[in-house]
Amino acid sequence: MYSIKELKSNCQPTLKFHNFSCLTGILVTLIGCASAPQIQAKPSITEYPTLERPVVGCAADERPFDCDRRAILALQGEFQVTFNFYETVILKPGYTRKGPKHSGAFEKVVLIEDNGKKLSFQHLLVNSSGEVIKHWRQDWVYESLKNWSYVGDQRFEQQTKTPEEIAGTWTQLVYEVSDAPRYTGTGKWNHKYGVSTWTSDRTWRPLPRREYTTRDDYQLINAENRHTITPQGWTHEQDNTKVIRTSDQKDTVLVREFGFNEYRRISGYDFSDAMGYWQATAPFWAAVRAHWSDVLAKDSTVLVFPTGDNQLIDGLFKLAEDYKQQPDLRTHQSKLDALFKRFVKTESKTSK
Repeated sequence: MYSIKELKSNCQPTLKFHNFSCLTGILVTLIGCASAPQIQAKPSITEYPTLERPVVGCAADERPFDCDRRAILALQGEFQVTFNFYETVILKPGYTRKGPKHSGAFEKVVLIEDNGKKLSFQHLLVNSSGEVIKHWRQDWVYESLKNWSYVGDQRFEQQTKTPEEIAGTWTQLVYEVSDAPRYTGTGKWNHKYGVSTWTSDRTWRPLPRREYTTRDDYQLINAENRHTITPQGWTHEQDNTKVIRTSDQKDTVLVREFGFNEYRRISGYDFSDAMGYWQATAPFWAAVRAHWSDVLAKDSTVLVFPTGDNQLIDGLFKLAEDYKQQPDLRTHQSKLDALFKRFVKTESKTSK
């Protein structure tokens, strides 16, 4: 994996993440915001020892709900991560399959909320120099009747389901580094053969960072996700179909892509800087999440500033650093409000 230090070689000052335009460039280059880094680089050369744990599944005398929670809680920990994406089936005449993308990272996944039927995990990316980036976030909600969903063109809407549709299901909600919404999926955990696997329905998502910074030949992805708890950690498989959407809302499929991301639980890697960063900034990011929750709860379309513009990320990360220096939310609230007013809009829902 390219170190953040190498990527920052031309960034001044060199103090951790004080140059926020350069930080955003690093985010674009290094990470994929709930997907994967965009760079075509080999995973980190250093392989740290794997911490294996037995997979449990679900015993006959256990409630499926309890087994589901145990599987979800297994997502937390300290991991060496590899990201791999391969275009497979060409669906549009004349298209040429793009080469695979491989990269890696070290991530600490922290449980930041657990109220029984909702669990939230923050991913923190850290390198050997002790530099930390707040990465993506994932929430898991049991039998979610109503939640936001991506509908295209950087728009998100509240979607409602019936009790029958969501019985026994968990909805995964994935968020960007800015805690902006990214994509959702709903499905059931399956614990057959002593292995816990969750498979989502097919849903829309925007282009991942590894793509929208380099491509403009398609507009969105239709995806199915599968998470499996393994003895070594957990895996995330993606069945992605890349879709061209025209201005008159006509869709044309371009190519299928297989994604395989592996979170391998390790020992021997120092993640203390990740926890130091999180402890110093957690109240600020909680305020950011609360802001997003208020916006996304409205029965309207939420329009996030078009993907690819990094000013929102810049602004939030700078405010997080300011909060570290002066940890009083009241001092920074007006600037936080101004960022949301500038980059996040609501409008009437699109016609169905």
